[in-house]
Amino acid sequence: MESIYHIYDKIFKKILTLSSTAVTGLINGLFDTDHPPDSTITYNWTEFHSENLRRILADTIITINGIYSYHMEAQITENDEIIFRVFDYSYHHARLHATNDCVGCQLTFPEPKIIYLCSTGHSPDVYTLHLNFGSQGSFTYRVTTFKFLETSLDDLNRKKMVILIPFQLLRLRDKLSKKRSKENLEELKSLIQNDIIGSIEENLALGNITQEDAIRLRRLTHRLYNHIYSHYEEMEDINMLTDQSLMLDIDYIEERHEKELKEKDDIISQKDAEILEKISEIASLKAQLAALQTDKF
Repeated sequence: MESIYHIYDKIFKKILTLSSTAVTGLINGLFDTDHPPDSTITYNWTEFHSENLRRILADTIITINGIYSYHMEAQITENDEIIFRVFDYSYHHARLHATNDCVGCQLTFPEPKIIYLCSTGHSPDVYTLHLNFGSQGSFTYRVTTFKFLETSLDDLNRKKMVILIPFQLLRLRDKLSKKRSKENLEELKSLIQNDIIGSIEENLALGNITQEDAIRLRRLTHRLYNHIYSHYEEMEDINMLTDQSLMLDIDYIEERHEKELKEKDDIISQKDAEILEKISEIASLKAQLAALQTDKF
């Protein structure tokens, strides 16, 4: 199960390393902020160690323009302990960047968001953690959730959150695991060609992502597709279609280059054949000429 979660976690981490324009768009969409597209992105890839030396990787905390920090935690299944993990990560980040002056220390927590990539059926809109400081009072720590499968494609594109588009493949995962009918396969084809590739091309044209972003999004989509669907026997035809549809720009260039080389090789081979034929004709003519000269004498 850990290896299954790992691929989703890895893909999510990779989309967070796309261009600053793309990542800023995601932040603005998730947290309802308005950071400019050319904002500076800082990745807080820092390993913390708790008191029992348990390793904690806080690699989903991003800082924009050196001021605003955001903590994004992607989940496939609901986890009742997630609120503690988010708080733990956020605390360690705040502790690492604590300020200290003559008045006292200050801890600034990043803005948190739990992203559910799959439908869990009963995940809350908000997780709460009540912190009781005794006589000093109490505080309620809240972490809102973003439910990807409950968000329409129009909203994803409108909010410039297209870098989440590879996870559109999860919309049909359960349906196709139960029945791979012709109708379901056609629905998957449409999802890939229209929802995913169409959204990537649309956002590229609008300047919401870069050409390199588009290439990497197709690559990640292809990787996720292979993980979810390619092992089904019924998917053979659609596997070929998907390979072509999600082919990277560099693959197109290489394919065109190979085609041009083959055409040139064919031309060269044809010219070589013609030259050999001419050489053969010349050799034959020389032999005939030599025979005539021998008969003359």
